[in-house]
Amino acid sequence: MVRYTVQAEDTPQLDAAIERLFAAVHREQPVGIRYWYGRLPDGVTYVALLELDDGVANPLPSLREGRQFQEELRRFTAAPLPEPVTMLGSYRPDR
Repeated sequence: MVRYTVQAEDTPQLDAAIERLFAAVHREQPVGIRYWYGRLPDGVTYVALLELDDGVANPLPSLREGRQFQEELRRFTAAPLPEPVTMLGSYRPDR
């Protein structure tokens, strides 16, 4: 899990960067991951959740858009550090 806050005027650029990143993820369709990004009701706090199956490496750094997103994110905030989360429950129906 990653959580960070940005200035309100930066949210449109960050939202666009997230859209580009997810377009790449949908295009590449990496196997063994579940990825989610959201913005909290305050409008400036973002939360990302990345779950990797056992033995699966994070594919995001291998995507050009993933690297670009990380570079762009550093313009808005210090690079957030991932925090591990203990999964207590999950539901994801088949598509």
